[in-house]
Amino acid sequence: MNGCARNRRTTGFNMHDLVIRNVEILDGTGAEPFAAEVAVEDGQIVQVGDVAAGRRELDGGGAVLAPGFIDTHAHDDGAFFRHPGMEFKLAQGVTTVVSGNCGFSAIPADPEQDSVAASGGILAGLEGRFTDLDGYFEAVAARAPAINNMMLVGHNTVRSLVMGDARRQPSGTELAAMRGHVRRAMEQGAAGFSSGLIYRPGRYSETDEVVELAREAAAFEALYTTHMRNEGDRLLEAVDEALLIGRESGAHLHISHHKAAGRGNWGKVADSLAKVDAALRAGQPVTLDVYPYTAGSGRMIEYFNLDNPNEELAEVIRIASCPAFREFEGRMLVDIAGEQGWGLADAVRHILTADKGDRTICIHFIIDEADIETNLAYRDMMVGSDGIPDLRGRPHPRLFGTFPRVLGRYVRERRVLSLTEAVRRMTSVAARTFGMQRRGEIKPGYFADLVLFRPAEVIDEATYDDPKREPTGIDAVLVNGEIAYRQGRHTGAGSGRMLRFRR
Repeated sequence: MNGCARNRRTTGFNMHDLVIRNVEILDGTGAEPFAAEVAVEDGQIVQVGDVAAGRRELDGGGAVLAPGFIDTHAHDDGAFFRHPGMEFKLAQGVTTVVSGNCGFSAIPADPEQDSVAASGGILAGLEGRFTDLDGYFEAVAARAPAINNMMLVGHNTVRSLVMGDARRQPSGTELAAMRGHVRRAMEQGAAGFSSGLIYRPGRYSETDEVVELAREAAAFEALYTTHMRNEGDRLLEAVDEALLIGRESGAHLHISHHKAAGRGNWGKVADSLAKVDAALRAGQPVTLDVYPYTAGSGRMIEYFNLDNPNEELAEVIRIASCPAFREFEGRMLVDIAGEQGWGLADAVRHILTADKGDRTICIHFIIDEADIETNLAYRDMMVGSDGIPDLRGRPHPRLFGTFPRVLGRYVRERRVLSLTEAVRRMTSVAARTFGMQRRGEIKPGYFADLVLFRPAEVIDEATYDDPKREPTGIDAVLVNGEIAYRQGRHTGAGSGRMLRFRR
């Protein structure tokens, strides 16, 4: 792609705050790239074309300028406190995340309860005495975050707050209390209601309970996003349940990290997507996201029955974060067991029953490469990292590498989808789906969330052995008009904002 060369006009009374020159623009709509200049003032794009001089000027060197990438599936609720610089997202070109996924959200909260413990560490880092979305956003904004955050309200969090870990259905009073929490979050600007029906306490709920709570999101034309009840042997039944919840509640259904887990289920994503196609033809709103890795990651305790641990699953487990045994981090469970003289079942029990063992985060190699490509080839399939931002251990490399990996491996190398289509999915499609106003495109009047990258070079560098490496090929990232990242340097601009659904 050739860069553009323009004469810099200095006539006129005012200069733009920032002008970006010598770039090829992918505007996020799916249109072909074009040479132009972009002018930014007060955090917004004011002109695209042949623009006058700026107080600051950024020479793109012929690279591609695109809207900032949107991570549709993040667990960064606590990271905005612990890591407000959000370096692991900025370096990928991510300018906005959707947090509160899988039923675990920072809100609603009771300052007297330990919300981190309830989530098994997924929400680690939360600080302050907020109780609702307004309070959470105020607390995060005080940290001057590097990127934007859109929030979901989580079923597991709401249920824990009202019912604790009760393994029963809610009473009428409890259900009303839960509905009130979801409604308040929606009133304050949450993008939807999320569930994680594989996790506790969500797994104890019946479908009807979830339908009732999702109706609160539907009243605001918002989303019901779900980590489905099963992604393995009963995947197709779980898809049916998710579609039923969306249909009965009236909420837009979004299926998170679509996959078929376990070798015996590989290939089922085609059948799952066929069910989605049928729902779309019937007029039901359904969308999905995927991460581009053959391993998942999450709370290890959720995947095992300690009375009879699944040794087949244990064979493909790698320890990411383990407060009880830091020396195990970054190692396969089979190697740990062999070294300690344990059987695999005993290794699972030793780790998970230790002090803080329930906060162990694992990586599990359960996904087929061909299924990833099937997902990415599916129309409008969005991208979500699903990264768990515990940087003490060796997190899944998707935390640092998701978006450059799609662009490098699946666009440039594998040609599963085109560059324009990948950028469209990562920007305008995600912004429109999650109600982000004036974001996701390069056009006048839109917020200047922008990423400058080199398509021939962009690639993830994070690996399972060295997962905290930043990618290459990302030259600059702007968040609300401020340069937050440039040539490997994080500027500390702190220009991120808290976003509210369709506001």
